[in-house]
Amino acid sequence: MFDMDGVLIDSEELWDEVRRGLAADAGRAWPDGATRAMQGMSTPEWSGYLAETVGVPGAPRELADTVIGRMADHYRRELPLLPGAKDVVVRLAERWPLGLASSSPRRLIDAVLDAAGLTELFATTVSTEEVAAGKPSPVVYEEATQRLGTKPGRTAAIEDSSNGLRSAAAAGLLVVAVPHAAFPPAEDALALAHARVERLQDVTPELLAALGRA
Repeated sequence: MFDMDGVLIDSEELWDEVRRGLAADAGRAWPDGATRAMQGMSTPEWSGYLAETVGVPGAPRELADTVIGRMADHYRRELPLLPGAKDVVVRLAERWPLGLASSSPRRLIDAVLDAAGLTELFATTVSTEEVAAGKPSPVVYEEATQRLGTKPGRTAAIEDSSNGLRSAAAAGLLVVAVPHAAFPPAEDALALAHARVERLQDVTPELLAALGRA
């Protein structure tokens, strides 16, 4: 089970740039902790946060449409796939069915996987838009695991952020941490991982098989 932002694509800083830009356009200061707070939130959650906590004028749905549109424009110009992302997905898909549990909206999930040529390799994909809550709630991983038809204790999740690690662990999955360099996870979240690697390329079939045996 893959996360997308920060695992397959280097988009965490881009999300931050776009949201900060929206606040700056409205003359609103960026609150301390806002960046980390929104990591893992579903679209309704982070757009509500922009409106209510950051104070960006407009209805949350309108703010979401603006941010997602700007993200889509960036992806059309240049898809920020992380090094080795496609190879890792292909390699793991040769051995196991794959799922994706992402905080990105459906529109961006589909656009990224299509542009990367990875759509057919995923048996299921779930956006936090489609479940009751965003990460760190476990519901997106619970839904993705159910759709995939696997048991949580026999399913590995590859995550980079604090809220993502907490979400996957709370769902009972085997958690592999690939910490994001710009936004490293908190130590308590990192401690939930069953394995930690420095690069996505280090997530190998051998590593995941060993976790399953353990």
